[in-house]
Amino acid sequence: MLEVAAARIGVVTAMATPDALDALVVPGRAQACRVASDETMLLCAPEVAAEVVREVTDRLRAGDDDAVVLDTTDGWTALTLTGDDARDAFAFLSRLELPREGFVQGEVVHVPAKVVVEADRIWLLTPSMWEAHLRDRVRHRSAHPRPEEADVG
Repeated sequence: MLEVAAARIGVVTAMATPDALDALVVPGRAQACRVASDETMLLCAPEVAAEVVREVTDRLRAGDDDAVVLDTTDGWTALTLTGDDARDAFAFLSRLELPREGFVQGEVVHVPAKVVVEADRIWLLTPSMWEAHLRDRVRHRSAHPRPEEADVG
């Protein structure tokens, strides 16, 4: 059975030269998602976001004096999809192809999103201003999974 839940997640944005980001050793309590050649999003527990910022700043500045690392947690909202039919449900939310596990980015319910696929859940992250829209559209699609019952957006 599909379960949709609001999730708390820390988000740290790191911007540096591509070489510096390629060489970054990610702290063990964070997961890195490369969103552009010069930008990486690090996901972590909200309680450790400040520590991740400090560690990543120190590590990146060794290779790029101009690196910028920010706690951007407040700028993001997250939902999780869990259950045996989470992948099927996601197909009604987006045309993105999900990896077995990993990270993709693109449009979900007509808003820009970051999608992290784990063995037991799918994380949907969108800018906070889209929180209500994301939550409402995901719940609507979950209640009406057939395309003829509701449109993809």
